[in-house]
Amino acid sequence: MDFAPPFTSLSRRACALAGAAAVAVAAAARAFALCAPVAEGPRPWPAAVVPEALPPRGSVELTFLGHATFLLRTPGGVTAIMDYTDYVPAPLTPDVITMNIAHATHYSLSPDPGIKFILRGWKEGGVAEHNFNYKDLRIFNVPTNIREWETGGTRYAGNSIFVFESEGLCIAHLSHLHHTLTEEHLKQLGPIDVLLVPVDGLYTMPQSRAVEVVEQVKPKVVVPQHVFTPVAVEQFIAILGPRWPVKRADSATAIFSRATLPERQLLVLSAPYR
Repeated sequence: MDFAPPFTSLSRRACALAGAAAVAVAAAARAFALCAPVAEGPRPWPAAVVPEALPPRGSVELTFLGHATFLLRTPGGVTAIMDYTDYVPAPLTPDVITMNIAHATHYSLSPDPGIKFILRGWKEGGVAEHNFNYKDLRIFNVPTNIREWETGGTRYAGNSIFVFESEGLCIAHLSHLHHTLTEEHLKQLGPIDVLLVPVDGLYTMPQSRAVEVVEQVKPKVVVPQHVFTPVAVEQFIAILGPRWPVKRADSATAIFSRATLPERQLLVLSAPYR
């Protein structure tokens, strides 16, 4: 696997919208520059509030904890934290965690000892492979490459897309994805209902490529993640929003079910940006 070719498939309309957002882009660049040290040193983060009741049968609950970290709960009571990290505090001790990339804001050197299962998205000297089942939750991964920040080289299979399957729904967390997807990636992923997309536009990939990934995967719901500032979210909405109806949630928690999935939605969950 290697990086996919440069982004070429945005419509002219979307490109025009991106150009119209040039002022916002410049502002975001300044914001990202200010946020650069954050990626190197974690700071305190407010803990999320988790609903008391489990999601009903036939549905899955997702709570945005901050940055790129989400809590998933199933009707059977399984709890999983995606992109578990010391950077974002966990509101509970989950049954299982995924750590998609070996980066300070995406993994932990000392996970809570009460966690039953730890799935890492990389493997020293090899490729991480997971096909995990626990009660009413299945998790598998699709390895992707990442860019070496210092050298500009490629670290093969340094990141994993993790897919969480429960109650007939598939939720894919792209984590620190740095490139568009190949046909083999898409084949391994299969149909995805909810796609958690990095929208920072700097540390992962340009937002235009993130939009191309959305169009490649064709999920029902897109949820922005890997955000440092609301400016980046607004930029992403400006590009994708004309083709994807936008819903701004008042809560950090959403419940998804096969029966109530929209045909197409860009869902912005409420969460602090840092």
